Amino acid sequence: MTGWWVHDVFNGMGGGGAGAAAVLGWVFWVLASITLHELGHGWAAIWQGDRTPIETGHMSASPLVHMGGMSLIVFAFIGIAWGLMPVNPSRFRHHRWGRVMVAAAGPAMNLLLFLVIATLLGVLIGTGAIHLEEVGFGKNVAYFLVNGAMLNLLLLAFNLLPVPPLDGWRILEGVSFKARMLTNHPNAPIAGLFFLMAIFLTGAFDWFVVAANYAAMNWAAMVAGMFAG
Repeated sequence: MTGWWVHDVFNGMGGGGAGAAAVLGWVFWVLASITLHELGHGWAAIWQGDRTPIETGHMSASPLVHMGGMSLIVFAFIGIAWGLMPVNPSRFRHHRWGRVMVAAAGPAMNLLLFLVIATLLGVLIGTGAIHLEEVGFGKNVAYFLVNGAMLNLLLLAFNLLPVPPLDGWRILEGVSFKARMLTNHPNAPIAGLFFLMAIFLTGAFDWFVVAANYAAMNWAAMVAGMFAG
């Protein structure tokens, strides 16, 4: 990625040069995927006996509720967004393991979305319903699904990094006393922020994008092979 994210997606980066359709698809999938990711946390917390997501009004399909105005503004300018689902671990039925399950529920939702979207793409390609080499509606549908599959795999991998405040760190907290102690250290948020900034500033995030796109296309190709006549 070398410029404004809209320019990058319009001309390539997971959109394959599909233009405005790729940009609109990327916006849709970012909003939908982050919203469903946060709802995954909320559903798991409620199952664990914590009604905080309901009491705070976060069991909503509105991206604004989960992402907030600042996240949406940042997304508009630099293509990065985040969400939040308030929970109260002290209410969890299984306490420590409840933390693990609630933290893992968000990435699990992204994994489910990836499998559904990439499998659908493979079925459509394998049955001949759409053709990647053709210009037009079919190609736009293909890139729309590619973006969705890639983004959800990207969110899955990125959120599982064991860095505060990502889900990977929350999972680690549930299984490691030392991790819970480190979370209480006053420098923990700053260390996590610097690590995340390094991922973007060094270009490491681009490797996440490339790997996620490669995995999405290969999964779709495998499924397409099962349905090809």
